[in-house]
Amino acid sequence: MAGSPPACSGRPVRTRSFRVPAFFDKMLRAGEGKILRKLTAIAGQVNAIEDDFVAMSDAELRALTDEFRARVADGQTLEDVLPEAFATVREAAKRTLGQRHFDVQIMGGAALHLGNIAEMKTGEGKTLVATLPAYLNALDGKGVHVVTVNDYLAEYQSELMGRVHRFLGLDVGVILATMRPDERRKQYNADITYGTNNEFGFDYLRDNMAWSHDELVQQRGHNFAIVDEVDSILIDEARTPLIISGPADQATKWYADFAGIVGRLAREVDYEVDEKKRTVGVLERGVERVEDYLGIDNLYESANTPLVGYLNNAIKAKELFKRDKDYVVMNGEVLIVDEHTGRILAGRRYNEGIHQAIEAKESVEIKQENQTLATITLQNFFRLYDKLAGMTGTAMTEASEFSQIYKLGVVPIPTNQPMIRADQSDLVYKTEDAKFEAVVDDIAERHGRGQPVLVVTVSVEKSEHLSSLLKRRGIKHEVLNAKQHQREATIVAEAG
Repeated sequence: MAGSPPACSGRPVRTRSFRVPAFFDKMLRAGEGKILRKLTAIAGQVNAIEDDFVAMSDAELRALTDEFRARVADGQTLEDVLPEAFATVREAAKRTLGQRHFDVQIMGGAALHLGNIAEMKTGEGKTLVATLPAYLNALDGKGVHVVTVNDYLAEYQSELMGRVHRFLGLDVGVILATMRPDERRKQYNADITYGTNNEFGFDYLRDNMAWSHDELVQQRGHNFAIVDEVDSILIDEARTPLIISGPADQATKWYADFAGIVGRLAREVDYEVDEKKRTVGVLERGVERVEDYLGIDNLYESANTPLVGYLNNAIKAKELFKRDKDYVVMNGEVLIVDEHTGRILAGRRYNEGIHQAIEAKESVEIKQENQTLATITLQNFFRLYDKLAGMTGTAMTEASEFSQIYKLGVVPIPTNQPMIRADQSDLVYKTEDAKFEAVVDDIAERHGRGQPVLVVTVSVEKSEHLSSLLKRRGIKHEVLNAKQHQREATIVAEAG
């Protein structure tokens, strides 16, 4: 029965009341009322048996994992053991991390287990919430993937939240960009594996190129994924293709030659650019000048077709790909910056000759062009999972897309305490200079009061420009962008 929490075998049940917070009572009457009432009931079931788990020794608590696994193997469903499993994780987290899951976090964990997106406000402890469904779904032995937006978070969460799971006898793995196939295989065989969307996706592509089952790194398939910042990964980057490529036969000298030629051509005189469509077109005068530079009569005759591609790529590299915005140059390499996260995409290269054209433009080593060997979009990759769930602070605005594309519902989880954050109206300025001046004034005023300030910009270039303005005002600060990613942990630890 829904109102009667199942008890652990042979243990008396001590009940504990669960009162719905007043500020969330209105939500129960809204459209999300039905699912929220179900989640509230689950939290009540977990609370009702909590004292039994508090009274257990570490060994007794750890032994429950084998008990739950045996019950699931004997035919009980994960829902049958959910209240006890959640109560076990709550107590384990309290003992290992000093953090006890709040009732709303129990609700968030249940929403994830049921295959929903839990919308939880910033600061509500989404990382801790994920330990609940991760543990529960690991009990059937098929593996759970926890997806983060970068390697730093994957490693951090696998270590910190991994303490809870290891305390309970589970194996925890993490996939990092630097790992070799044999290391990856070991991590995937863990009960719970942390990693980024890119690493999981690329390993899937590599497995599809494997010659035998023994070469596979993901040998257990795609059971259950919990995606952090789910709106960024499943909506913003949904159509982003993951591409594995191999060397193609191309002469790199042409990239350097055309970079020099295009450097002498003028926009709107020799060629035109449509930045919205990200296309370029060579005008008649430009064609004539290119033919003169190359000493040929007709750029567009069939024998010269490859040269047109080099020319177009050189113009695109010059006009459409901006240094310190789309990419950075570090240690003689052109490194792509993720437009959504501002982080370097290690090992990623633009295809169809664009990367080589940018390398020529920046006068760094031009590496051999690649051809596509395997590709998949993030959208299609995550639809491979038998069960999918996600967390974010902003999901309701994309609820219809989540439903239509992924068949995922969005559940707004109430905050543990009433919101005290003040959301101010947007301010719009006539010029960018005026905007930055106002930002610096605001930072200076708050810094003078001893208030920590976090400023988010849209590119490496903007962050460095703002940094230069702050330096002129003598305001001490740290910059965290794609160029400082190796210092991220130190910068974050000292923030505030």
